[in-house]
Amino acid sequence: MQLSRRFLPPMSLLCAFEASARHQSFTAAAGELHLTQSAVSRQIRALEERLGTELFVRERQTVRLSPAGQAYALEIRGALMRISNATLGFRTNPQGGSLNLAILPTFGTRWLAPRLPQFFSAHPGITINLTTRLSQFDFQLEAVDAGIHFGLPHWPGAELEFLMSETVVPACSPGVWAQHQFAQPQDLLRAPLLHLVSRPDAWRRWFDHQGCHVTEIQGMLFDQFATAAQAATAGVGVALLPKFLIERELESGELVRALPQLPEVESAERYYLAWPTSRAGYPPLQAFRGWLQEAAQSFMAAAVKP
Repeated sequence: MQLSRRFLPPMSLLCAFEASARHQSFTAAAGELHLTQSAVSRQIRALEERLGTELFVRERQTVRLSPAGQAYALEIRGALMRISNATLGFRTNPQGGSLNLAILPTFGTRWLAPRLPQFFSAHPGITINLTTRLSQFDFQLEAVDAGIHFGLPHWPGAELEFLMSETVVPACSPGVWAQHQFAQPQDLLRAPLLHLVSRPDAWRRWFDHQGCHVTEIQGMLFDQFATAAQAATAGVGVALLPKFLIERELESGELVRALPQLPEVESAERYYLAWPTSRAGYPPLQAFRGWLQEAAQSFMAAAVKP
């Protein structure tokens, strides 16, 4: 689609608007932009004339965004962030391209990061910039090209590609196991159960899978796997964790399976790569998608070998 320049206001007007919207003050925006308050005011008025509507409600010595201005500010801020990140990415890697990737913290550090050297070896001209996101976000408002998603294959405004499944196991410290000596699923209720905010029903589904229908599952809440795993290692309680993300602790003996005689339970959710349709043809993303698919398939194939 050809870019229509008649709908592109000058960058100076957009920067003045974004700063004024963020500060809710022409004076504060002027200080940030090293302009006078009257210069910022004129730029905002010029932008309003171009758009044909008021972006701010002016009341005595104060200003506030109009409803139209609030919506426009979100779009402009996201666009300026993408321009800034694209420029930064180009300056750091002018010969290749950059991919801004949102990752789940523990998946990113335990599974993805150790494999990235393989990607860089195959694609030396591409830079990957990592940012942490714990839940879905609006790609239109974030300077992100793609994200790792765990859950159901649904992300409004995005395309998804399956990567891998996972199995979960109840894990605890050797001290907690020695204290309780769990023999059957119901025994776990004697110890504090550690819950993840992003998976509020995980324990209930696990108990259902074992044929144990419990009504109340109390315990502590954690927002990240790493924190829950560390708490379990410290003897706080029993955590339900993806086995492939705690292999290090299981091998070292810092964590043990609370009920090793039970088979691993496969999670209902899956890992996916998500990206906005508008970025589907972006070369760094295409290269990363192909490599990530191969890496995930190799990992899954190795995991099912006896």
